Amino acid sequence: MSAAPARPDHAAWDAFVASADPGSYLQLRAWAEVKRSNGWSARDVRADAPAGPVGAQVLIRPLRPMPWSIAYAPRGPVTASWDADAIASFTEAARRMLVAAGRVSHLRIDPEIEADGRLDRDGTIRAALRAQGWQPAAPVQPNMTRLIDLRTDEAGLWAGLRKKWRQYVNRARALGVRVVEADGDRLPEFHRIYRETARRAGFIIRAESAYRDIWDAYARDGLARLLFAEGSDGSPVATLLLLRCGPRVTEPYGGMTRAGGETRANYLLKWEAIRRSREAGAATYDMWGLSHPGIAQFKAGFGGRDVEYIGAWDLVLDPTGRRFVDAARRASTWVARLRHGLGPRAGLSTNTWRGTGGDPDGGAV
Repeated sequence: MSAAPARPDHAAWDAFVASADPGSYLQLRAWAEVKRSNGWSARDVRADAPAGPVGAQVLIRPLRPMPWSIAYAPRGPVTASWDADAIASFTEAARRMLVAAGRVSHLRIDPEIEADGRLDRDGTIRAALRAQGWQPAAPVQPNMTRLIDLRTDEAGLWAGLRKKWRQYVNRARALGVRVVEADGDRLPEFHRIYRETARRAGFIIRAESAYRDIWDAYARDGLARLLFAEGSDGSPVATLLLLRCGPRVTEPYGGMTRAGGETRANYLLKWEAIRRSREAGAATYDMWGLSHPGIAQFKAGFGGRDVEYIGAWDLVLDPTGRRFVDAARRASTWVARLRHGLGPRAGLSTNTWRGTGGDPDGGAV
């Protein structure tokens, strides 16, 4: 087994992630590029377990003026063969890499393994993590999502929508709403709609430049898709930014205007995103998080099933450092909410280090 601080070939690493069970867009090289501007550096932890390779792209960031750094493997590790040996091999390699990296307080992981699902029957993966010294931690990414199986025909997908949802899709069409593909030159319109949604719902988003970075990093390899629902007058009223890894399409960012809600444009947009993802050869559509009952109900109307993951886990190397880091992040969250005029219960964007403030600058991790 090996801990590998050197970055392997982009294509080889991305192919490994895309073939994992499952892989995540947050483990692709593109995400490390996105995070570099926020002060994160990326290293690899790779190990050869008996059943096959296991690894993670680990992001590391120093927290000045504190002497510690934090490490995070978003939606990692990944492998095609999950078992206790894979966890043990990854843990040993991670310890080696983190010691070599300097004064790291802890490594946080949050693999996309369904709790008590086929990879974690009777809690086997969680038991393996505990046996290797991992501790349950506050979630970073959404711990629940809704997945739609696209391995059916379009008629089957349409039948999976609730009757009322099909009516809303047809109503939007009747009112002249149409869904169009867009390039990066329309990101200002995307951000305007997303910002309006955030203000209405009470969560924090990043500056437009952050989504430009995401678009540029993923679109270069054909892994980003920007959709707009436009009203009968051609004005954009809803939007989705989709990202792909292997056979799965994820919708981490999107929103709608009040006009889009009145015309049910968001229903048509969501349906078209699902339908077009299937057309593009994807096998799974990930709705990325069920942040509150209203969102959960809306997404449930499009079919699929709810999935709860095993959550985030910490490998603590310096207990004192971890306590200081956690305290600093709680303070950072409070300051960020006050700065944006939000109350103490207001949420952060669904892609932030929730409960501990995300990056010190409030960014997605």
